Amino acid sequence: MATVEEDDFVDDQFESLIVFPDDVQNAIEQVLPSEDPLDKPDFNPVDYINTLFPTEQSLSNIDQVVGKIKQKIWRLDDEIRTVVRGQTNVGEEGRHALEEAQRAIQDLFSKIKDIKDKAEKSEEMVKEITRDIKQLDHAKKHLTASITTLNHLHMLVGGVESLTLMTQKRQYGEAANLLQGVLNVLDHFERYMEIPQIKQLADRIKQIQSELSTQIVADFEEAFQGSGAKFGPSNKKQLHDACFVVNILDPKVKRDLLNWFVKLQLSEYLVLFAEDQEVAWLDKIDRRYAWIKRALVDFEEKFGHLFPPNWEVSERICVEFCHITRKELSKVMQKRRMEIDVKLLLFAIQRTSNFESLIAKRFTGVTLQKAQPKTTSVNVSTAPASTNPFEEAATNPFEQTPDKSGEEETKSNAESLALFTGIISQCFEAHLNVYIENQDRNLAELISRFQADIQAHGTPRMDGEENSNVLPSCADLFVFYKKCMVQCSQLSTGQPLLDLTKTFQKYLKEYAYRILLANLPKVSKDTSNISSASGLIQSILKEGEVTKFTEEEQCRICSLLCTAEYCMDTTQQLEEKLREKVDRQLKSSVALNAEQDMFHSVISSCIQLLVQDLETACEPALTAMTKMPWSNIEAVGDQSGYVTAITSHLKANIPIIRDNLASSRKYFTQFCVKFANSFIPKFNGTLYKCRPSNTVAAEQLLLDTHSLKTVLLELPGLGSQVSRKAPASYTKIVVKGMTKAEMILKVVMSPHHPPQEFVDSFIRLLSGSDINDFQKILEMKGLRRGDQNSLLEMFRARVPVSSILASTSPGGMPTSAAAVTSQMPSSTPEPESSRIRKLEKLIKKRI
Repeated sequence: MATVEEDDFVDDQFESLIVFPDDVQNAIEQVLPSEDPLDKPDFNPVDYINTLFPTEQSLSNIDQVVGKIKQKIWRLDDEIRTVVRGQTNVGEEGRHALEEAQRAIQDLFSKIKDIKDKAEKSEEMVKEITRDIKQLDHAKKHLTASITTLNHLHMLVGGVESLTLMTQKRQYGEAANLLQGVLNVLDHFERYMEIPQIKQLADRIKQIQSELSTQIVADFEEAFQGSGAKFGPSNKKQLHDACFVVNILDPKVKRDLLNWFVKLQLSEYLVLFAEDQEVAWLDKIDRRYAWIKRALVDFEEKFGHLFPPNWEVSERICVEFCHITRKELSKVMQKRRMEIDVKLLLFAIQRTSNFESLIAKRFTGVTLQKAQPKTTSVNVSTAPASTNPFEEAATNPFEQTPDKSGEEETKSNAESLALFTGIISQCFEAHLNVYIENQDRNLAELISRFQADIQAHGTPRMDGEENSNVLPSCADLFVFYKKCMVQCSQLSTGQPLLDLTKTFQKYLKEYAYRILLANLPKVSKDTSNISSASGLIQSILKEGEVTKFTEEEQCRICSLLCTAEYCMDTTQQLEEKLREKVDRQLKSSVALNAEQDMFHSVISSCIQLLVQDLETACEPALTAMTKMPWSNIEAVGDQSGYVTAITSHLKANIPIIRDNLASSRKYFTQFCVKFANSFIPKFNGTLYKCRPSNTVAAEQLLLDTHSLKTVLLELPGLGSQVSRKAPASYTKIVVKGMTKAEMILKVVMSPHHPPQEFVDSFIRLLSGSDINDFQKILEMKGLRRGDQNSLLEMFRARVPVSSILASTSPGGMPTSAAAVTSQMPSSTPEPESSRIRKLEKLIKKRI
């Protein structure tokens, strides 16, 4: 029987034998899946026994369980024994199989070696065969090249001999074809030039080319030059064929021949229109263009079929004529500069521009594409119809919109026009100062005429049409500007156009000062438009004279404002158009900002005049407000007479101004804002001068203030049939200013006992006010000097507290009567509170 140590050693060894790695265990489970707990890798004997015998009563079956396990052990022993016996002969069989595989590999290796040896022998055999084939191919190529070269040499030798004979016989038609072929063949011998015979042939061909060029030039000179010119049917075909030879020769030959021929055709022109001739002056410029037209017609009839079409001889003659004419005109104008006047200059420019347009339609400009730089620019632009002259459809033929159906043709015409435009007329650029000076005089006369017209007929009245309140003269001025700009830009987009811009600037200022500012109405004295509501108010209003514009003067101011706005907007577009047309390097010099600012200043002056007129007319009513017997008022009644006077004045004048500024709504809004910013502080200042010694008078003033506030809020739409909400910016100003006036009266209505609460009420209702405002409130209440001093001292002591209270109030100042009532001191006596509530109800009822 084994000892305990031996049993432990056997158990440890057994456990070490049955523990497999995880991957091995997983492989075993996949190959031999089993649900038996004994096959689990984490088998626990204790758990297994507890499973078999969960209770004490189950121990009664222990013999049966042990018997089953023994049987299972016996079966496993049998299976293991069978497997072990089956593996007895496996090693011997494996060795036999390995030996058999080694023998098969040796046989396979021997076969592969035999195949490789046979392949090497086959490769050597193929190389031998292909070597012979390559030699035959090279021999064939060399033989073919030799035969071809020999043929070319034969052709070259024969061609040189034939070409020499044709040159001597002047057989230019055959020589042209043969010469081209000989030159093509000679290209094949380019790498054989070191061979003496080939070099001699090449030199001979060059010599023949030289002889041909000299001979052909001589033939042309003999046919066309001198009194004994022999051009006629006999040599016409010969010279025609000679042109094809010239096409093959050096390009310099063609260039020299054409230059000579073109100068020959224009030699008569140089004599007829020499600078000492009478017809050379600008007034006879039409004759120059008539001469070239006849010359070109004669050329086409006589020599049109002589030259190849791609030589463009007619265009070359015309282009050379243009160059000569430009130089000759420059000389004669420089020599007779003092004789040039604007009519003569414009006549010459117009005729020249017409001629340039004509030849641009007749010729393609192919001879100018590389020879002549672009001297002028043509701006092709389109714009929708508008009253602005710079937004109208262009009337200049250079600026007309092309027809979509002929878009390609139009594009070609535009390119040709761009090439020929200025080819002659650029000579007038140096003398455009005459044109600019004349336009300066014309503009001076135009401004004087505008000034006389406005003095004679005044300004237009509104007739229901938009922009009818704009002076017609401003549209005439800018139409004239456009015409001058288009004319000048056709001639030059350089310094002359910039000089014309400076002239424009000069007369824009003249128009602003002499037509707009100078015609603003002067202040007149008139009291007929001021109405009153009672005898007392009427007598007060008539105490002093009031400056008041008449309705005609108001219309004039509005008309000048609308005109200034039109001029400002159109000046900006004039600047854009000038920048489009002027040369790129001069764009920065075109700036009309100062002129736009000047027109804006005119607008500001007009608005200020309207505001001053409206405000000044309200001053008698405000004066009447201070002189009313407020201490005698015993009951709150209807609004006071001064409010009625102000309201009547506003209702009489605002519709006139609004209707005359119908096309300038933003400036009417600006007028309303400026009037509110000016009138409301003046009303508040006047309010401080009133002395409502009792609460009833203060309530009457509060009612008047609210009525005036209502009128001011409706000011932009007074008398208008169209209901339109007042602009938010204007409403905010009125509400803020008039609410302050209401708060002033609320403070005045507050009792000054106890003093501390009165000071706190002032601070809450008029946050942000200073000690001067507080003193004015005390004076309005009519307090004695001693009471005022004590309250002032208390206010000074409460200034830091007032800033704290102001910071706690998000709105700063109440904007409604209800808010004011809620902020009144809690200790206000009940009778005063009831009075305020009754007054608020009365105001709401009137609203």
